[in-house]
This record gives sequence, C-alpha cells and structure tokens, in this order.
Amino acid sequence: MMAAQDTLPQTLKDGAAALGLALSERQLSRLMAYQALMIKWNKVYNLTALRDPAQMVTHHLLDSLAAVSVFAGARRVLDVGAGGGLPGIVLAIWAAEAEPQMSITLVDTVQKKTAFLTQVKAELQLGNVTVLHARVEQLPVEQQYDVITSRAFAELNDFIDWSNHLLQEGGQYIALKGVMPQQEIDRLPPGWAVRKVQPLHVPGLDAERHLIFIDRAS
Repeated sequence: MMAAQDTLPQTLKDGAAALGLALSERQLSRLMAYQALMIKWNKVYNLTALRDPAQMVTHHLLDSLAAVSVFAGARRVLDVGAGGGLPGIVLAIWAAEAEPQMSITLVDTVQKKTAFLTQVKAELQLGNVTVLHARVEQLPVEQQYDVITSRAFAELNDFIDWSNHLLQEGGQYIALKGVMPQQEIDRLPPGWAVRKVQPLHVPGLDAERHLIFIDRAS
C-alpha cells in the first residue's frame, strides 16, 4: 500500500503534464498537502464521498487542474458553493505562481466546510485566498468579480440568479459540469448567453467533463 501511495505525486505530475501544465515542486507539494488535509478532515466532516487517495488525485486534483488554464488573466475569482475547495483551492495553488495577480474567494453556506477551507489556507499559506461563510445571494455588491465559477453546485439558472449581482461588467461565468447540461442551458435566465462550451479530458478519468462559459447577452 505504501508503495502505491508514493506514486501519487508522480501520477499528479504526469497527469498535469498531459494537461499542458508544468507544475513546480512547490505546487505539487501543496496539492499533495491539500489532499492529505482532505483525507484527514474527511474522517470527521465527510467533505467527499471518495476515500481512495489515487481516485482523489484523478477525480479531484486533476479534474480541477484540467480547468485552471481558462482562468488565466483573471484578477478576482469567486468560487460559489466551494465545498471542500474544488476547484477554488486547486486554482489558488496553481495561480500563486502561474497568475500571481489573481485572488480567489471561496464561499459556502456549510460552516464545517469553510472551517476546513480556512485551515487549508493557513496550513498551505495561501495568501491569495479569502474564505466566506455565507449565502452567495446575500453577499454585498461592493466586491465584484471578473470570473464566477462553480463545480457541481447548482443548476445554471439558480447559479446565475443567486450571484449575478457580484459579476462585474464584462465579467463571465465559468461553470464546471459533467455531462453536457443542455437542458440547463435551455433554461438560462433572460439576458444571459452561453458563449462557449469546452469539453475537458481529464487524464485517468473516464467521464464527460465540460466547461460552460456564460456572460451577459449583448
């Protein structure tokens, strides 16, 4: 079992390389430290249904890393329903070196999840992360974001209805979805349009993944 555990950083590094990401040793060690914290807290807090560390590398770390490059150039990112930190923490670990201007705010209504995220921020010294325990629809409009994202959070119409007051002019939504959510797209609120749908291929994961890019219809 121990030998298999030792191969996980290499699996992560190889998977990231297949995604076109050359992760530094610091990024790799932070990602593995994040996973270790998730495994530790999961015993009490049930952050994820997955228990197998190898599956967590594929289904959590690489699944989120597959999306990070589309956030390049963003300055303020909001991860809604951040849960255990996917994709927000993975994005923050990558961005700390790759996109140093980027700050990531993670919001969740579940206190035990924001407690975990706060601990991750502290232990990994992620200065680009802000954690909020709140309902996104109640967040004040003073702080707006150029990208709002979520992974398996809610239907697209709810996602937009609850958070669009926080999207700055010219900003966009990037939703991480599994199978192509055509019915959700058909139910988008008036005034919003899908600009692009990008299929993702996650190394080692035999499942559909899509990024949905949405902005205000002109």
